[in-house]
Amino acid sequence: MKNVRLDSIAWLVGDGLPLTRPLPPYSDIVCRFLGELSRALLRDQANRDFPDVAAFAFFCRGANLKRLKEGFCDGKRRLGRGLAFHITPTNVPINFAFSLVFGLLAGNSNIVRIPAKEWPQVGIVCSAVRDLLATPEYGELRPLVSMARYVRDDEITGYFSGRCDARVIWGGDDTVTSVRKIPIPPRSVELTFADRYSCCAISADAVLRAGEGELKKLADAFYNDTFLVDQNACSSPNLIVWLGDGADEAKERFWPAVEKSAARYRLEPAHVTEKYTLLCDYLAAGSGIKRVTMHGNLIYRAELGDLNGVEGYRGKMGLFFEYDAASIEELAVYVTNKWQTLTYYGLDAEKIALFVTDGRRTGIDRIVPVGAALDIGVIWDGYDIVSALSRIVSF
Repeated sequence: MKNVRLDSIAWLVGDGLPLTRPLPPYSDIVCRFLGELSRALLRDQANRDFPDVAAFAFFCRGANLKRLKEGFCDGKRRLGRGLAFHITPTNVPINFAFSLVFGLLAGNSNIVRIPAKEWPQVGIVCSAVRDLLATPEYGELRPLVSMARYVRDDEITGYFSGRCDARVIWGGDDTVTSVRKIPIPPRSVELTFADRYSCCAISADAVLRAGEGELKKLADAFYNDTFLVDQNACSSPNLIVWLGDGADEAKERFWPAVEKSAARYRLEPAHVTEKYTLLCDYLAAGSGIKRVTMHGNLIYRAELGDLNGVEGYRGKMGLFFEYDAASIEELAVYVTNKWQTLTYYGLDAEKIALFVTDGRRTGIDRIVPVGAALDIGVIWDGYDIVSALSRIVSF
């Protein structure tokens, strides 16, 4: 490979290719390091302004890692694959940190391309990681972690790709297709997390029965699933499906509560223009929208008459699509392998799971309560990520 100029890279952690010294999955030193990282992030009062940082720290706590390790151990002897190269998305600020953790838990050295946008969450996590790696206790891990920021550059991506044992790509379909054109070594593995579609199913009766405190809790949880990342995350619901009788009355309780919760959302004038233009584009295209309800500039609700072409309805910054259904079965013919997360409220999760598995659906990989849409885990998009990023040593 020809020489590649790497001087345009900003190194936030490390300063070059990590050493390839694989560890066993869930190694003691990695689990201790992540537990200490969790405590450091939770100690900092400033981090309370960033629920996604708190959620990441909560994931890394020792008790959770112990539970994951116990569930992972199957008697097989494993090691990390070597060097994992992670390409992470710009629109979800904390995703890069989770990808790094998955690589470490699998036993790999890691180089992470972090978001080009300078999210404050990126600085918070990278600073905490740097501080811990600088201590003698975690000196062994220091050569195994590098995090880099660079403007999209196929030559640099090709340089890292040509040296990796595993490549992890997070992004839209176009990003995945583009990066896949860049070769990796023949024995390297690749995990891709491309565009997905998610929805939220709500029992109208449950909303009508909810007390004021419960309703506020639901609205706050819905806010965290959606507004917190401008609805950009693949797991943020675009479609709200109201199940059962009383949907109109339930909406009259739910949406004003969401409006109160979302009052903290920083809605820039440019966001209003972009959102309104997007809605007008849908209407001008002759979509299936039969009615639009606006809660000022903050929330636009587009009611759909049917679900034909529903995957094309993508909201952002407070544009939501709604559909009334008698039961979850009405979704059956519309679920494709594009569907990822189904959040729910007031419904039986096991019955939803049976709808997916017994119905042999090609989509819906996650079924979680409202408020947990962004709670990424080691099982994601149907992958067991730690297993996929490690190798079995048989004997």
